[in-house]
Parts: sequence; C-alpha cells; structure tokens
Amino acid sequence: MDGSPDLWSRWGEWQKTGARGMKGGEALILELNRLVHTSGISSPVTSRRGLAARLRYLDSPAGRHELKAQGVSGRTVRSWMRHKADVSPTPASRERIDRAYWARRRENLIRSGWLARHLDNEGRGRRMEIYPVDQSAVEAKYQRPNVSQRSITVRYIWDDLVQAWAARNAALVDEIWDDVISDLDSDYNAYAYVTAVGIGA
Repeated sequence: MDGSPDLWSRWGEWQKTGARGMKGGEALILELNRLVHTSGISSPVTSRRGLAARLRYLDSPAGRHELKAQGVSGRTVRSWMRHKADVSPTPASRERIDRAYWARRRENLIRSGWLARHLDNEGRGRRMEIYPVDQSAVEAKYQRPNVSQRSITVRYIWDDLVQAWAARNAALVDEIWDDVISDLDSDYNAYAYVTAVGIGA
C-alpha cells in the first residue's frame, strides 16, 4: 500500500515469520464482489431454474453482447433465447452463461447506482468488521501485540469506493482503505494488512 509510511512497512519481514493476510484494499474488493454475488440469482447455473433465470436476465442487447464476449456464437445465443426453458447447454457453455450473467449483474448494479446507495444507507453508512492478519503461525517474539478484530461504522467513502472498484483501480481502493483505517486510533497502521473485511449490508 502506498499510504502512510508505517503501514506494515516491514510486511515482507512479517510474512517471512508466518503472518498471513492481504492488503486492506484487496479485502475490500473481495467483499464488494461477495456483496454482488449474494444479491443475485441464488439457484446455480447447473439447475434448470438457475439456467433459465440467467437466460431471461441476459435477454437484452447488452446481455446478448456479453454472451458473445464470453465466446458464444450469435446463432447459439438466438437459439437459447428462443427456447430458454428447454435448452440444455454443455457444462462449458453453462460456465459462459454464468460468467456473462455476473458481468451484466455487476455492470447493472454500478450503472443504476444501487450498490453505492445501498452502502451509503442514506448517509448512515455501514458497519465494517476488520479482521487482522493471522499471526497464529508466528513465534511469540515476532508477533505484533494487541491487534484485535475491530468493528466501525464507515460513512462517506462509498461513492468513491464503488467508482474505484468499478474501474478496477486497485491503487485508489488502497488509498480509500488508508482513509478507513485512519479513523481507528493511533495504532491504525496495524490494519493496513488484514485477513478479511466484512460489510454489514
């Protein structure tokens, strides 16, 4: 992370002693991905219901374009759309349909502004659970003391975070994470790297 100079500045050395974790920005990206996937169709693409639901969602010019971008021929797309309830694609084709569905779902949540509004929660923000790096495999003499799980309410970052995530700008997400943890306390630098981040949304 290119934030404050002491944000786990010796992280490489800590990793050598067995600490496990990732940059806070990476954890934020994973958590936003999780939120998108938990807001969509729950039935798997391997089920008839899940397959038909995905094809209905993709039955638009943008959806058909995404299927083609995933390697499905225009002829096959037209056939699927005519017979949504009866098609039986190969496992490889089902994977393409699933990828196309989640790509369109992600873009629609961004374009509509739903994700940013949902996280902003009318200015009230969202609770965020911060899980520190896992030091269970680190010898006691090398452990960083008093690094516990933290829970904070985060406001005002959500528009910028969703925009950075939408643009796949990991460097900007890192900067936003620096802003988040700077509100913790004087030991905020211990949370530059984490095991995971959870957003209560």
